[in-house]
Amino acid sequence: MEVEKPQNISMTYNRKAGDNSNSNSIKNMIPSEFIRSEKEQPALTTVEGTVLEVPTIDLGERDEEKLVGAISKASQEWGLFQVVNHGIPVPVIQKLQSVGKEFFELPQQEKEAYSIKPAGYEGSEGYATKIRPFTTTNSNNNNDSQQQQQQQKQADDSVRPWVDHLFHNIWPPSAINYHFWPKNPPSYREANEEYAKHLIGVTEKLMAYWAKGLGVEEGRIKEAGGGDEIVYLGKINYYPPCPCPELALGVAAHTDLSLLTVLIPNDVAGLQVCRDGLWYNVHYIPNALIIHIGDQLEVLSNGKYKAVLHRTTVNKEKTRMSWPVFIEPPPHHVVGPIPELITHQNPPNYKTKKFVDYKYCKLNRLPQ
Repeated sequence: MEVEKPQNISMTYNRKAGDNSNSNSIKNMIPSEFIRSEKEQPALTTVEGTVLEVPTIDLGERDEEKLVGAISKASQEWGLFQVVNHGIPVPVIQKLQSVGKEFFELPQQEKEAYSIKPAGYEGSEGYATKIRPFTTTNSNNNNDSQQQQQQQKQADDSVRPWVDHLFHNIWPPSAINYHFWPKNPPSYREANEEYAKHLIGVTEKLMAYWAKGLGVEEGRIKEAGGGDEIVYLGKINYYPPCPCPELALGVAAHTDLSLLTVLIPNDVAGLQVCRDGLWYNVHYIPNALIIHIGDQLEVLSNGKYKAVLHRTTVNKEKTRMSWPVFIEPPPHHVVGPIPELITHQNPPNYKTKKFVDYKYCKLNRLPQ
């Protein structure tokens, strides 16, 4: 049975908090399954008073050597950066955000229709409150069924994130399943397709610059990541007001599975990154794109570019939303360090494997 969504829990608490007889007991409580351990609780682990100014990359820079150097440096030292002058019109971004917000304001029953998976479907698309561990019939995994079941149980029993989300592929056409695209609001499809059209150009520029930063041909990152079959997996994160934001997290600490992730948040702060073992809030430039280095780009670069460890906090009064797009290899594409980077002095630091197998291991918490 599907667990109750944080959005519904938040509304229930807000109603009860309005009752004076219950307000004192309600305002300081959330269900125990959302409470993080002390080593994760934001109130105990966030460096207060410091907001990180992560590197800002101006894609309008005409000096390509300077641009490549800045992107490479940020990717090595930070694992993320913000992009300005990216060429995506502000109205396109605003429309994407508007239709996403409208979807989450729909009646619960209407949203739940997008949590239903078609027969035989094993992917991660749809409306949910928790990412389901990935399943596959691939027989190449060497872990026995008992270990898988144990790890599966561990994943199922983990503390819940304070977030509802919607996943669906937005590119290429061969990967799109419109079953998971909301029909309401009516302009939802148009807004997402328009954003995808602009986003592809930005990400392909970035991949070319990353390749140049590694000293390989500019098309090499795209080719090694899956070429024209690279998948753009869109997501909307909805973090409703939380009665005890000091105890909960929207998303726990993680690195992304993807090659890269392009993120647009609303105006409510919440992104945190880990630097030297400490957690910091990140300053966001309105209408910028936040770029996360993902696991697969770290693998392709043989560790030169670093996937960023990050998490999301929540707010007591306001709803935070974000629109990440995970740019991923197609499922059966084989990913490993780019051969041109491998020498006797620089041996491979990562295994070469199908993305579907990497994803299976990570989401099921199994060794890679």
